Order: sequence, then structure tokens, then C-alpha cells
Amino acid sequence: MSVFASLVERLADLLQPLFGLSAAAAAIVLFTALVRLLVHPLSRAAARGQKARARLQPRIAELRRRYGRDPEKLQRALLDLHTREKVSPLAGILPSLFQLPAFFLLFYLFSNTTIGGRPNELLGHELFTAPLGSRWADALGDGGPLGGAGLVYAGLFAVVVAVAAFSYRLTKRSMAANAALTGAGAGSGGRGGGGSGSGSRGGAAEPVAVPGMGAVAKVMPFLSFFTLVTVAVVPLAAALYVVTSMAWGVVERAVLHR
Repeated sequence: MSVFASLVERLADLLQPLFGLSAAAAAIVLFTALVRLLVHPLSRAAARGQKARARLQPRIAELRRRYGRDPEKLQRALLDLHTREKVSPLAGILPSLFQLPAFFLLFYLFSNTTIGGRPNELLGHELFTAPLGSRWADALGDGGPLGGAGLVYAGLFAVVVAVAAFSYRLTKRSMAANAALTGAGAGSGGRGGGGSGSGSRGGAAEPVAVPGMGAVAKVMPFLSFFTLVTVAVVPLAAALYVVTSMAWGVVERAVLHR
């Protein structure tokens, strides 16, 4: 931990001529950018995997129609399909998993008064007038929402809302595209039956809805807005990491999924 604290301090010292008392905050933004660059290859792989999964949607829809009433066969068929196409359902979560250690390091550093048995000098750094070790509740108790620290949090919340709104649009567009692909697969499957009712006479099962998927589809576009809760309850330094990483991730996603 002391090594990581020294790294943040050194970055802050380098940036101090440009950012003054907010140099440590700028160092956290720079550190976040470095982390995101390191996991960018995983993000590119996740984007390729998502595009591959989107192409598989018609075939997945067909499997759900065929084995929808036999969950065990459906699971085996889906696993075989992903294996044959070399598509990992877990690839999309790897970038987030690899960022967790950096987030928890910052959370720990700015939540403790001592590091390695010495006073934690990082707690003396600020973002404008808000201490990097403080939380939103501290800002409300020290000047209220219109005080110096309160306005810093108001700015962060505004950034989160703007980025989450952009993410919402991206998610809705992606879900609409997937739904169109699934619908196309369903249409071609029906035509392949050879006319009205022939598919049913051939014994094909009707589509079976996956339990809970409707609720997930409704909630998913709004998930980014829950970042507001994280920003409010973690130390400001960790909140700054979250907001920077969130903004980077949404822009990266828009570029990779063009």
C-alpha cells in the first residue's frame, strides 16, 4: 500500500505546477487513464465478442424455440454453439474485473488515517475545496450542497448523469439491434417451415420466454445511473476514479461498437 501511495504522491508532485492543490486529483485521473489503457486490449476483445454474440442471436432464438421446454438441453446446445463459434459469454466482464483492484486500492488509501504506520499525507490533498478523503455526507455537513465541497460533488453528479444518459442511448440502440437480429432469425425460421402452419405441423416448439429477461431488459439501460450512489458513498478520490473510468468506458464503447 505504501508503494502505491508513493506512486500517487510522485504523480501529484509532477502535476503540481499545473494543477496546484488539485494535483493529487489530477494524478488520480491520470492513473485512471493508465489503468484504462492497460485493459483496453480486453475491452477490444469484449467488443468483438459482443458483436459475435449479436450475430449468433438468430441461431440462439432458434435453439430457444427448439429446446425452450427442456432447460438442460437448451443449456448444452447454447454452450456447444458458443464453443463452436469460439465466443465466450464472460468476455464482456473481464475489463471491469481487472479494474477492481485499482478501485479498492484508492478506496483503502483514502479511507485510512495511516499508511504503513505513518500518517496518511494523501488525506491532505483536495479537489478544489473538497478533501479527497471526504464523502458526500461530509460535504453536506460542511457548508451544505451549495458549499465549496458540495459544489464539487454537484459537478461530479452532473458528469455522471450526462455520461449515464449517453450510455442509456448506447444500450437502447444495442438492445434494439439485437432484437432486430432475433426477429430476423425468427422470421427466417418460420419461412423455412414452408408456408402457413407447416412449422407447427413439423413439431417445432413455440418460443418460450426466459424467466426474468423482460425485467432485466427494462432495467439494463438505467444501470449506469446507479453510479450516482457509488459516487455519493465512497471517498472522493475513489469517486473520481469511478467517474473518470465511466466516462472513458462509454466513449470507448461508442468507438468500438460503431
